[in-house]
Amino acid sequence: MGPRQCQVCNEAPSKYKCPLCLVPYCSLVCFKKHKEVPCVKPVSAEDQSIAPNGSPVDRPVFVGDQNEVLEKAQLEAIEIRNTLNDEKLRSLICAIDSSPDPEIELDKAMEDEAFRILSGKISSIIGS
Repeated sequence: MGPRQCQVCNEAPSKYKCPLCLVPYCSLVCFKKHKEVPCVKPVSAEDQSIAPNGSPVDRPVFVGDQNEVLEKAQLEAIEIRNTLNDEKLRSLICAIDSSPDPEIELDKAMEDEAFRILSGKISSIIGS
């Protein structure tokens, strides 16, 4: 198995890994670019199914079209990543994700103008 590709520039082989999120990068320039958006430590599979209050949340096995794959550019849209620096938006998203009834939480979140703008940006980027 050869060296992995830099996940920041997608051009050079990676030489380093982010100490927090383990994303491979090739240079100081790429490291600084990666650090423009706060990263988080990867969560283990068993921790993902537990809500912040400690109770497990049932998740569907498949959501949407199984064959639909987003392009890397869509997943890493700078505009979206910059918007997610807003702590209030991140809290809303966490509340939706950890809720036993995420549809109700999503409806509540859509009352927030910043969340509606973020939703619109995401929809336009992924082409929905």
